[in-house]
Amino acid sequence: MRRVSALALMMMMAAASSLIVGCGGGGAPEGGVDVAAGGKLFRQTCSTCHGMNGEGIDKLGKTLIGNEFVALQGDQALVQFLIEGRPATHPDNTRGVDMPPRGGNPNLTEQDLASIVAYVRTLK
Repeated sequence: MRRVSALALMMMMAAASSLIVGCGGGGAPEGGVDVAAGGKLFRQTCSTCHGMNGEGIDKLGKTLIGNEFVALQGDQALVQFLIEGRPATHPDNTRGVDMPPRGGNPNLTEQDLASIVAYVRTLK
């Protein structure tokens, strides 16, 4: 059996680690989306109205599972929607409840919102 030196082993592990990160296994790349982080942010911010699993809460936020509005929008359009929110008085707001800009969390960045959108797209 062939022996592998410690240095060669470390180099192989570093190369494998680079591949994993480059393929999305180590979090979001610079400027990219991170579905797991989006899920955490969703549960911290959006679940108050849309439920922990996006199932919606009666008289608050609609279900996001199989939601036609979400399905028909591109990712950037949904990010913009989250940035702006939707007042209760908007003609397309059928619940009569404000959807606050950034879900009421002004600290959410556009990258955070893109990660939330990516997470919402996984809801089934």
